[in-house]
Amino acid sequence: MELRQLEAFVAVAHELHFGRAAGRLHLGQPTLSDLVRRLERELGTPLFHRTTRRVVLTEAGAVLLVRAEAVLADVAEAAAAVRAVGEGTGGTVRLGFTPPAAPVLVPHLCRAFAAVAPGVRVEQSRLWLPGLQQALLDGTVDVAVTCGVREGDAPDGVETSVFASEPLLVGLRPGHRLAAQAAVDLRDLAGERLGATEPSLFPAWAASQRDALARAAVAPPVTALRRTDLNAAGWLEQADVDWVLLIGSLAGGHAGTVIRPVVPAQDVTFVLQRLPDRVRSPAVDRFVAHALSAPLPEGWDTQPAHRHHAGPSDT
Repeated sequence: MELRQLEAFVAVAHELHFGRAAGRLHLGQPTLSDLVRRLERELGTPLFHRTTRRVVLTEAGAVLLVRAEAVLADVAEAAAAVRAVGEGTGGTVRLGFTPPAAPVLVPHLCRAFAAVAPGVRVEQSRLWLPGLQQALLDGTVDVAVTCGVREGDAPDGVETSVFASEPLLVGLRPGHRLAAQAAVDLRDLAGERLGATEPSLFPAWAASQRDALARAAVAPPVTALRRTDLNAAGWLEQADVDWVLLIGSLAGGHAGTVIRPVVPAQDVTFVLQRLPDRVRSPAVDRFVAHALSAPLPEGWDTQPAHRHHAGPSDT
């Protein structure tokens, strides 16, 4: 039994006229009649009662019509799904990201992508940085978004695009000597105690903070924050902590904290990573292209020219 035979049978069953059915399928009437006759021979029973004046479905034909229409609908649906994947309008993107990207950046990227590619499913996985990079290498995620990775630091073969950044901020106590300033130089805080979560809890954010301190050439004493929330909202409860580092997307819940930008201005950069040599679906390529070109959330900066770096194994 061939699909062409089923299509011919269904057309005749709907039209109850071989000539009109042939025209509907853009076939010659002899070809259409031959397809139906061969189907009847294979099934061993007539599907139509034919007279010089009319064509009528037999009982067997009525049973086959229900099944044939279901088969043809399934085939059409399968073909549409395959075409959608091939065109990048369907399929799945497995997106992995570290916690600092979770509050603002990833939801923004996913909402913006859904608006232009509603047929593509984005599966989200929140991972710590070592697990995220391993998942990228293992192929369990297609695209990774994280901070705490500098160009050249990615694993071999991983393509890294620096595509977004948020200004670095300082959180001070209300009575701090620098609280009245419009901006704060990190060098003025070098001798005061910085509160930070344990690096193992949020390694990507810890790496970004280390990088910021290194760029400012300061090495303040550090006290571990007792609360384990990413945004350090409870830091004021610790009398032995003088200040914290923040970015805008991690500043929620900071009632009482005086938040100031740093001078000279610093950004915490976010990167998009993928393995360029892995076979990817058009949906993944479309997501990457959209993420690297779409407008960013308010308060975020687009990196000039979307700086790109290929891992050491790329040539």
